[in-house]
Amino acid sequence: MKIKLKIDVFPDLFSDINSYPLYNLLLIMRIKQFRYSQNNLGYLVYSPQTAVAVDGGAVDDIITFADRNSLKIKYIANTHNHYDHMEGTESLLKKTGAEYLSNLKLRKEQSLTVDDEVIKIYHTPGHTMDSIVFHHENFLISGDTLFNGTIGNCYSGDMESYFKSLKFILTLPPGTIIYPGHDLIKYSMGIAANMDPDNERIELFLKNYDPNHIFSSLKDELRINPFIRFNDPHLIEMLKDRDLPAATEFERWKSLMTMH
Repeated sequence: MKIKLKIDVFPDLFSDINSYPLYNLLLIMRIKQFRYSQNNLGYLVYSPQTAVAVDGGAVDDIITFADRNSLKIKYIANTHNHYDHMEGTESLLKKTGAEYLSNLKLRKEQSLTVDDEVIKIYHTPGHTMDSIVFHHENFLISGDTLFNGTIGNCYSGDMESYFKSLKFILTLPPGTIIYPGHDLIKYSMGIAANMDPDNERIELFLKNYDPNHIFSSLKDELRINPFIRFNDPHLIEMLKDRDLPAATEFERWKSLMTMH
């Protein structure tokens, strides 16, 4: 039996509805997004009985949702150790009695299990050296490694590792749903439009923006996100017009990052 993720949205919110498995009757793992602070996003990934909270800053909302759906929050984890992603962790631990899965433990074990479902953990250094992402079937909780329409700052200073992390994410299926650590869509689409003004898909993506559900597909990202489109002919031409290095993928990506 193939297990797919439930997405609680209407079809007309998608730029390419055929990329997304909707309304599957054989659903086991689901994901719920929670907004907190200024633009942070946290998640509850859950089976019919058990849940794991990722970047659980929306403590009260997460607990309310879990109680309403008779879910036991078994684990709490973070995409990386920046304060804004960890600010709810201690409170959530106290209120739920859940087990904290440290970043180091998750990087070492490379997976976690919720009931019988395995969530894969990938180490994606770059934004920070401890950054990880959570992957199950057709969704990716990407933290600050990859946003919708942009990427995170390279606070680690290790540009080569960040580039390799992004290249790895690009090997995932195009229909993979990207659930980021922040809602930066309006900001990112403004930058993308300046870099790629003839790209009509940017306006379409922004038109479908819903602040109550922040996501994209990897296929969307390869159409609208300039910071992973380092092989796009239009962007390569733009870099050459600006006399920026563009001979290799890595050179092009570093050049694009100067506009980040």
